[in-house]
Amino acid sequence: MSDRIELNGIEAFGFHGVLENERREGQNFYADIRAELDLESASNSDDLKDTVDYGAIVDLVIGDIKSEPCQLIEHLAGRIADRILFEFHKINRVAVTIHKPMAPVNGEVLDISVIIERNR
Repeated sequence: MSDRIELNGIEAFGFHGVLENERREGQNFYADIRAELDLESASNSDDLKDTVDYGAIVDLVIGDIKSEPCQLIEHLAGRIADRILFEFHKINRVAVTIHKPMAPVNGEVLDISVIIERNR
């Protein structure tokens, strides 16, 4: 399937990390979502019922980043991917990228990210 909806750079503040100061002070996390689904009906009907509400996906992602802290962004990405497939039945495959640009590493990096893909 080549139809997809992509949402890039969803920003939310969370308290995820292994280190105590990450879980105490928090930081901004960014998420990208690539959802694969059949958009033929929506492209013909121009009706929201034939697709998924990407505003609702953004709300889900922000809510999850702000909710229960995870030690690993791998866990956060997997949790979001599973919730998207559970709540949006039209989506057949989802890829969730979590960016942690302020990850505490010894060196300058532009970004650190994890990509999790899930299929229905």
